[in-house]
Amino acid sequence: MKLKNEKLAIILAGLAIGVIAVLLVLFGNPTNMGFCIACFLRDTAGGLKLHTAAVVQYVRPEIIGLVLGSFLMACLKKEWAPKGGSAPLTRFILGFFVMVGCLAFLGCPFRMILRLAGGDLNALFGLLGFVGGILAGVFFLNKGYSLKRTYRQPRLEGMAFPIVQVVILVILVFFSSLLAFSESGPGSKHAPVLISLAAGLIVGALAQRTRLCMVGGIRDAVLFRESKLLLGFIAIFVAALAGNLILNAATDTTFFKLGFESQPISHSAQLWNVLGMALAGFGCTLLGGCPLRQLILAGEGNTDSAIAVLGLIAGAAFSHNFGLAGAADSVVDGVYKVGGPGANGKVAVIAGLVIVTVIACVNTFGKKEEV
Repeated sequence: MKLKNEKLAIILAGLAIGVIAVLLVLFGNPTNMGFCIACFLRDTAGGLKLHTAAVVQYVRPEIIGLVLGSFLMACLKKEWAPKGGSAPLTRFILGFFVMVGCLAFLGCPFRMILRLAGGDLNALFGLLGFVGGILAGVFFLNKGYSLKRTYRQPRLEGMAFPIVQVVILVILVFFSSLLAFSESGPGSKHAPVLISLAAGLIVGALAQRTRLCMVGGIRDAVLFRESKLLLGFIAIFVAALAGNLILNAATDTTFFKLGFESQPISHSAQLWNVLGMALAGFGCTLLGGCPLRQLILAGEGNTDSAIAVLGLIAGAAFSHNFGLAGAADSVVDGVYKVGGPGANGKVAVIAGLVIVTVIACVNTFGKKEEV
């Protein structure tokens, strides 16, 4: 009975999150980007002037809401517990390359599902790579991969990341002149601050209670034949698909468009869709959760996850400062031009796959030689 109730709770949470994601687009977020942890961390990095890509600069209140929603729910349920100390620098590096992979694809696992729900078939190639990356991670998990145990941390250490989110929110609301704001491109498209913050708080609370994680869902299905986490993301897809189809019929805006070409903030360089998300899936499996899960854990007081999020932010800033991120498909002089990562981005993805593999090997086979 308990397992059935858990599955029902996860499905209901997934349906609610899917609806919220579509509504955020209705209220102003970019198409197929009601929620994208990678994109929102990238925009936030730009808003904090950590990179200079003018079209992706906006401190996203959804990120703040996710962390604070998780924090408040964890406190309410007496589950908030400051802990950390499990290979923090390794986690930073993994977070960095997870972001490189996500931005090569143009989205995190969450957005991958939302892109599919919007009819973007390019995301199928991302899903293929993502599952492949997770399977690579599962191989190492089966062989004994571990980043060692965590330790209890001082309360202030666990509080630091949520406090930083409150400070950023105060700056956004009362001292916005200190921040950068896009005047065009994805960063210029956003729902009102209060709506975005409320959406983040709700999704953060729901994700904290249900332990929603795309990586965890696929990993658990493979390792333990347990599907409950995966059901949550299937529910997100179903709700977002239904919402997109309803709004497509009810409004003048295109919420659903089936196909490969001319999809919003997407590219059809399929090899790099596969490899980018393979890197993301592999890195996330070694981290123990997708970018969404890392934010939720950081809200619960897990400083290792907070370090991983800082790695994601650093990866976003580095990607846009050094031309690693993928470019969307475009039409130039009437000719359709396929986007994707440039030369720097391709090298970064391949290097990331190599480095993440080395990390996996060292923490699987190398640890057997330790005293």
